[in-house]
Amino acid sequence: MRLEKYITDLLYRYQCVTVPEFGAFLTQRKPAEIHESTQAFYPPSKTISFNEQLKSNDGLLAKHIADIQKIPYEKALKKIAKKVNQWKDTLAVETLVLDNIGALSLNDEGNLQFQPAQSVNYLTASFGLSSFVMPKVQREVYKEEVEEIEEKAPILFTPEKREKRPYFRYAAVAAVVLTLVGTVGFNQFQQYKSEMEYVQAQEEQDHIENSVQQATFDLGSLPSLELNVTKEIPNYHVVAGAFRIEANADKKVRQLRAKGYEAERIGKNRFGLHQVTYASFSDKYEALDALRRIKREETREAWLLVTK
Repeated sequence: MRLEKYITDLLYRYQCVTVPEFGAFLTQRKPAEIHESTQAFYPPSKTISFNEQLKSNDGLLAKHIADIQKIPYEKALKKIAKKVNQWKDTLAVETLVLDNIGALSLNDEGNLQFQPAQSVNYLTASFGLSSFVMPKVQREVYKEEVEEIEEKAPILFTPEKREKRPYFRYAAVAAVVLTLVGTVGFNQFQQYKSEMEYVQAQEEQDHIENSVQQATFDLGSLPSLELNVTKEIPNYHVVAGAFRIEANADKKVRQLRAKGYEAERIGKNRFGLHQVTYASFSDKYEALDALRRIKREETREAWLLVTK
C-alpha cells in the first residue's frame, strides 16, 4: 500500500495528518513572495513540516483509507501499522523518501530530520498558479528645476539707447498696467459669474423642495418582499468519541455540556456507533483551532470529522 498517496490527498484539505505510531505531517499557509535576486514571483502556498511527537491516532488517515478501499476501519489501521514498520526498517539503514511529501532521515542522535518536497503546492486556493520571473522595471528619475521668472522675454537697453528712444520705457509701463487691469477685471467677472450661478442653483433647489412638499403620491399596494436566507450548515465536527450503547453517548454529551462545550450527538457512523462531538463548526479554521485546544486541554484522542 502506498500510504504516502493517502497522506497527500489529506494534506490538501487538512492542516494536520497524523500517521499512528510514526508522527504527524503539518501544513502552514505561506503568503506570496518575491525573490529579490532572481526577480521570481511565487504564489501563496502551504509549507510542510514533520513532528515525530504527534503519534496518537486521530482516526483521520485510517477512516480515509477505509472509505477509499471499502474496508473495515480496523483493517485500515493494521495496514497503516504494517507500512509504518516498513518505514522504520528503511530509516534504520537509509533515507526514507515519500513522493510529493519529502525525505526523512535519522541524525547522529537518532532523531528524525525532515526535508519537505517543493514539487507540490497543497494550497487549493492557488490551484493553477505557478511561479514566474518578471524583469525589474527600470525607472528614470528626472531632476526638476523650477526658476522664478518675472518676464518671459526681457528687453535689455544700454544707457545710450534709453536716452535716444525713451518711448520704450513708457510702452513697457503701459503693458504692465494693462495686464494688471485686465487681470483684476477678469477676476471680478469670474467672481460675479460664480455668485450668479450659486444664486440660480439655490433658487432651483428651493423650487424643487416646494414642489415636493406640495405633491401627493399614490403608490398603491406594494408587493410583499420575501427573503430566503440560507443557513450555514456546520460541516466540521470535533469528535469526542463513538459509542455502541446509546445511553453511554447521552451520558458523554451531558458530561461535555457540564464542562461548557456545545456537545451533541450527530448520528451513527458507518460502523453503527453513536458519535458525540465537542462542538460543530461551519468554518474549517475555527474547527481546527478548537481541535488543537481540545487536544491540548482535554485528550489527544479527539479528531476532526468533515461531512459534506
